[in-house]
Amino acid sequence: MSIDFAGRAVLVTGGTKGIGHVIARTFLAAGADVLVCGRNSPDTPATTDGTALPTAGGRTARFVAADVRDPAAAVHLVEQAVELVGRLDVLVNNAGGSPDADAATVSPRFVERVVALNLLAPFYVAQPANRVMRSQDTGGSIINIGSVSGVHPQPGTAAYSAAKAGLLTLTRALALEWSPKVRVNHITAGPMASAYGEDGGAAVAGVIPMGRTAVPADVANACLFLAGDLASYLTGADLAVHGGGEYPARYLVTRP
Repeated sequence: MSIDFAGRAVLVTGGTKGIGHVIARTFLAAGADVLVCGRNSPDTPATTDGTALPTAGGRTARFVAADVRDPAAAVHLVEQAVELVGRLDVLVNNAGGSPDADAATVSPRFVERVVALNLLAPFYVAQPANRVMRSQDTGGSIINIGSVSGVHPQPGTAAYSAAKAGLLTLTRALALEWSPKVRVNHITAGPMASAYGEDGGAAVAGVIPMGRTAVPADVANACLFLAGDLASYLTGADLAVHGGGEYPARYLVTRP
């Protein structure tokens, strides 16, 4: 199925690498004007992690430098996006993540930074985005990228899991307040193959009903659906992109 986003503007936070890069590329391929943000430009020597601007269909995403944990920077980001493209139809709050940490010894500073990136930053960017979208006849769509950790925490993820659980509730609250002009939805992303090193999550695949871990394209395609006209009645929804979750432990230990 071909989904056409020609004439629409999409902003993807954390869109220079990983899942965000694929989300941005997917919207570009669908015809959208795409802007991505990050703390460092992919074109500067300061970026050493192999990031690059997403490209598709002979077009390249535009880049705006921003630390979305800073409320003023988040407002400026949205203002720059509108200045560059003239409108804002879709916001994908993708920036997030955290290294594992022992909850018994982790520093308050670490906790603050994890919560700021995974919960506060999406709120900071969504506020100015909502103001822009409400001024447009066609409104807009905001998509928050969550994690299964927000529903089923794993050891070492206390701050991250709490922040992601908050993001799901934030999504539902904003949907109540901002509908019908602006739709706000959530994706619960499952374990990514890239998070499991060389085997790509092969050892984990056996506990997932779909028989494999997720790849970024799974999340990107879900974003394309939620942002488009096919999902025009969806707001406050949580789309679980996790391959069916995990088999219950009691099933795994008793199956033949």
